[in-house]
Parts: sequence; C-alpha cells; structure tokens
Amino acid sequence: MVINCNSTTIDLSEGHVMGVLNVTPDSFYDGGKYKDLNVIVSHAKQMSEDGATFIDIGGASTKPGADAVDEKEEINRVIPAINAIKQHVPKAIISIDTTSSVVAEKAVASGASIVNDISAGTFDDRMLAVVASLGVPYIAMHIQGTPKTMQKNPSYNQVVDDVFRAMETYRDRAIKKGIQQIILDPGFGFGKTLSHNYQLLHHLDKFQSLGHPILVGASRKSMIQKPIDVDAENALNGATVVHTIAALQGASILRVHDVKEAVQVFKIVNFMNQQSSQTSSS
Repeated sequence: MVINCNSTTIDLSEGHVMGVLNVTPDSFYDGGKYKDLNVIVSHAKQMSEDGATFIDIGGASTKPGADAVDEKEEINRVIPAINAIKQHVPKAIISIDTTSSVVAEKAVASGASIVNDISAGTFDDRMLAVVASLGVPYIAMHIQGTPKTMQKNPSYNQVVDDVFRAMETYRDRAIKKGIQQIILDPGFGFGKTLSHNYQLLHHLDKFQSLGHPILVGASRKSMIQKPIDVDAENALNGATVVHTIAALQGASILRVHDVKEAVQVFKIVNFMNQQSSQTSSS
C-alpha cells in the first residue's frame, strides 16, 4: 500500500484523492474549461490546497463515443500543462492519463510521476515495457472495447468475476514486464451498463485480494446521474455517496472532479474506522 513518486513516499492505507484536470475540448464534464495555462495552474493550486495528493492530467477524452486523439495533439496539450504546474505548484504529484507510451515518456520527462492507463497496456504494445523502464507507479484500468465503442451493448458472463479475472491478468502481465508499483482500477463506466457498475461497486472489496491499491473513478459519471435523474453539473451529492461507498469498500484512491468533498469522505471513513478499532481493543 506504499508507492514512491519522485522520491516522495505515499502510504495509501488511509486513502488519497486524485484531482482530475482534463486539458481537452470534449471531456464529459470539464472539457474546454482548462485551455489557458494560468487557469490550469490556478485549478491545480486549488486542488492541492483542497487536499489532493495527486493531479491527473489528461489530453485525450475517453468519454463514451470519443475518437482517438493524435499523439502530437495529446503531447501539445499535456506537456505545457505539466511544465506550468511543476513550475508554480512544485510539490504537486502529477499523473499522466494516457494510453500512449510516447506521451507517457514525454510526460514523465517533464515531471509526471505516475502513468494512468485506461487500457492497462492493451492499446499500446510498448506501454508496459516503457513504464517499467521509467520506474513509476502504474494505474491499470479495465475497459471493454475502446472509448469509441465501449458503451455499445457491453456484456459479461458475470461482471464482477470477469473484471476480476481480467485485472488479475493485467497485474500479472505488468509484473512480468518489470513494473513494481501497480494500482488497479475496475473502470467504472468503461464498457459497463448501469447494472454492471453497481454490481462492481457492491463487490469492490473483492478486488482487495489482488494485493494492490484500488482506484475508483466514478466522479459525476452517468452511473451517478441516472439513478437520481440529474446531469453532470448537479451530480456532486450523488458522487459523494458513491465515493463514500467505495471508501467503505476499501478504495485507496478516489479520482474526482471535486477534491474537497472527496477528502472529507476519507476523513470521516477513517475516523469511523479508528473509533471501531479503539472499541474492539478496549
């Protein structure tokens, strides 16, 4: 449960928050908000002040139906943002959200210290070897299909078991390639129906047996919008409920748009667990 990011040791046992910062024109919630470097830096500062341990920079939308982005365009979006954040928020621990090994290499060279790959190395044959050579923590996520196709009738024999076995395979493949620090993400909303997402959430604790920290990225997604009949703009309360359930089920990292609220989730869940532990020992 301990990872090392650019000589900074982070104990994930009590939960940490990863703030989302998409430098894209078309992401489902914050697309187009962060084009200007001053705005990017300001938002990164605010997330850090609100308690984000990590800032996840993405330059290619992965919302349902999204087209792939040219590597050059992705690089042109993320590298200036990483450089600016490292200059003005030097203690920020930056994660690069990409499926491209080329983008990952350039991002880490610019100051990113985590690679967050929604494809778990299945979109780019070089990704696992590159991450191993970089020596950074690697977030491997489960996806069925690609962002362009993933929500076109996703199906499983039994979603919890199927995703578990897939993540076990991703983990083993990453270890075999030499990656030593692995974080696993079941991929809420990535090739899953509403029912699939909630089955995974209900049984999230099962994934702890894989032996690696679990990241949950459900912030303001349709799995939250649909049950309470709201749009993304009004999904904060629902997101906080889902994040609380995830934390109670053992999630180590919450990847969120709303950092302050997610930090409070972990504070309350950790406090409750401490009280329970004290009661048991007395």
